[in-house]
Amino acid sequence: MSADLSSVIAATAQWLLRAYPPERDALSAALAEAQCRQAATVAAWLRYPTALDAGLLGVVGPGGSGRLDWVAGVDVVPGEDTAWRTWVDEVVASWAACLLADRSLAVAAAATVSGSVHAAGLAPDFRRLTDPDVRDRQAAVLLRHPDLLSPVADLHRDDLLDRLGEGTARAA
Repeated sequence: MSADLSSVIAATAQWLLRAYPPERDALSAALAEAQCRQAATVAAWLRYPTALDAGLLGVVGPGGSGRLDWVAGVDVVPGEDTAWRTWVDEVVASWAACLLADRSLAVAAAATVSGSVHAAGLAPDFRRLTDPDVRDRQAAVLLRHPDLLSPVADLHRDDLLDRLGEGTARAA
């Protein structure tokens, strides 16, 4: 994981987990978290493809979860530590939701970032995102449900399709 994007990736994955909670057992929670982190990582690497992009994000900040909370109907618990929510990136969350809901997009996105600056010297494995097994899918039923994810995914889906070069192909 790129150190420059680690806060955004962690916060965005946490937001997805809270908005679309996994089953209650520990294994399901761990599998769902792995899928969220992989989706948020791929989305962040796509959104901020260069070291300069990631550096600028550190300066200006990602924007927080306010609009996402409203769109997804997430209630922030009074008294809860909400500082992490300031590091949620709306576009990264939207793109991650798209990737979780659509395997073909996830495969295309993972292939795109595999040769990125962020992956240099790493052997990223996005298998839980791109090729989830039965247990992964069971653990993340809400996280992988296209209809439930659509309010968040639809916010920036067109930009993701453009980034992947699939905008006109999907529109046809």
